[in-house]
Amino acid sequence: MFRTAWAASFDTAFLLPTLMLIVAAIVGEAKPIDTPVSSGETRSLSMSTPFVLALVAVIGGGIAVLAQVAASLTDDVVNRRDLKKSLFNVAQYSISVFVARIVFATLADVPIFGGPMTVSTGQVIPLILAGFAMVAVNWLLVGTVVSLAVGEPLSRVLRSDLGGAFATNLVLLSIGAIAAIVADDGVLALALLGAPVVAAHLFAAAAARHAFEAAHDSLTGLGNRSQMDHRLSDALEQARQTKSQGPALVLLDLDHFKDFNDTLGHPVGDTILREVARRLESAAPDCSVHRLGGDEYAVVVEGGARAAQRVANGLLASLDAPVKVENLELLVRASAGVAVAPEHGNDGETLMKNADIALYHAKVERDRISTFQARFDVNTVERLQTLADLRTALDEDQLHVVYQPQVDLTTGRTVAVEALVRWRHPLRGMVGPDEFIPLAENSGLIYPVTSFVLDTALAQLARWRADGYDLRMSVNLSARHLSDLSLPQQVSNALDKHSVPPSCLVLEVTETAIMSDAVRADVVIRAVRAIGVEMAIDDYGTGNASLSYLRRLEIDELKVDRSFVSNIGFDRHDLIIVQSTIELALALGVRVVAEGIEEAETVAVLGAIGHIIGQGHHLGLPASPRQIEMRLAEERGRRAGSFGSR
Repeated sequence: MFRTAWAASFDTAFLLPTLMLIVAAIVGEAKPIDTPVSSGETRSLSMSTPFVLALVAVIGGGIAVLAQVAASLTDDVVNRRDLKKSLFNVAQYSISVFVARIVFATLADVPIFGGPMTVSTGQVIPLILAGFAMVAVNWLLVGTVVSLAVGEPLSRVLRSDLGGAFATNLVLLSIGAIAAIVADDGVLALALLGAPVVAAHLFAAAAARHAFEAAHDSLTGLGNRSQMDHRLSDALEQARQTKSQGPALVLLDLDHFKDFNDTLGHPVGDTILREVARRLESAAPDCSVHRLGGDEYAVVVEGGARAAQRVANGLLASLDAPVKVENLELLVRASAGVAVAPEHGNDGETLMKNADIALYHAKVERDRISTFQARFDVNTVERLQTLADLRTALDEDQLHVVYQPQVDLTTGRTVAVEALVRWRHPLRGMVGPDEFIPLAENSGLIYPVTSFVLDTALAQLARWRADGYDLRMSVNLSARHLSDLSLPQQVSNALDKHSVPPSCLVLEVTETAIMSDAVRADVVIRAVRAIGVEMAIDDYGTGNASLSYLRRLEIDELKVDRSFVSNIGFDRHDLIIVQSTIELALALGVRVVAEGIEEAETVAVLGAIGHIIGQGHHLGLPASPRQIEMRLAEERGRRAGSFGSR
């Protein structure tokens, strides 16, 4: 996983001359020069032609460049490396070889081009220094590239390898030098002449690994944010030059990933992140896949909006199959935001911002994939400020709860209330729940908000029950709560705190929330009902659930959405839908609440269908606890009067 294309290139390029050395040592003939050696003369080591060709790193020059360039280009083709990296590799190899040749030629007093086919024992030191020169040039060239990628000074990038580089190089070259001096032929000089090649390979590969780590995520091996910025910038520049369709950026964020970490532990979470990375790479082999951090991924797609949409669909489809971790099969889902150049931005920073906005929209609307639109960006700064103010509101008691009555349409009696959170901002006045609840859901603040509502509502219900009013209390939950396995215990603790019977509490969830993670929702809903708390499906008819599915979950209450109920007086289709739904729900033993009752005619139509509970402005607006108490007292008085008249 941690081998880069550069590291592979270094391996190939430096291994090839080393292998040539070994082959030459085996098959070549080492013939000493037939010259008497007398006092004061320097013994020389003659080498066969294959051996000389193998020692190209410091002697052959031209053949060295050709061999290393051939290896580099072959590796570039195999790894589909772009032209800039290929040119860098070619230049690096060429420079390092010729610098080594110049050093050797200068110190040994031989021509730079051409020169003898032998190396004398007096030329051992120049040969060692030439080897050091080759290593140093490779090291500095690659270190410079790493420094630019990381953004750190060159000295800091090279410092970590300095001690090891010097020690290893010194040992290798010293052993080789001793072997060459004591040898009678050129075969044992292999250690000396191969040492620079080995050393250069070791430290160039180490520098390449640093380059990889600077541009890649350590957990998944995917490119990191820095590499994504480079890839996106290159794609934008290429699109401008070729006047072709601009690239797109697809941002993905895993849904409810925090729950996996909190419930199963971070090792399982890391396994999930690695498996998701593998699937995303497989689903988009022609794209650049990156992990930005946490559970967020980014994919650079070339080819315009259609290609981006196709790739986004494929990325999410790759997560359909469960992720297997030991004996568990975990359903991992994600949302995606798409921004396409030049429609949504002409630079990487703008595309990133707009893709993130689209991702936020996909999260809030449960669309899974959302392509940026200008209307998504309305009041973005204001939204961030609202989120910051909401955190303050939780700490400074700016939130309060109101209660909307639910009336038995047969008896006209208030049998339940729904707790609704309201925010009185010190500067902006009343902030609507439609404005801050989606923000709370997306940011995680929905947990403290819901805890506040649940605690406040149960405390109020306990007071009403102490006054003799037998009511149910409904509290809304978000989709995030249905993935929280600790929810049943939290609810149980709240009931115990206020001494409220579990059967008096109804928790409302939407169809969309259930279907977004049906398996986890099934577990949580059953656990909540096991403690005696009732469950209701809110806004029924706007999602994808079916009554058979709801019955399997043993739902207690069904709230028919206002979009159907409000039209039954003049839309025959809506009347048929509502009537059929209510009759089937009642036949299954599920309590029905009709939302959005705005007029008396709707009450009459619903009353003729069956025993239904109604909720809406015609029956009662959201009210303060005091107003609800007055309503309940008035109803009690009417009942007492009717009994007295008998």
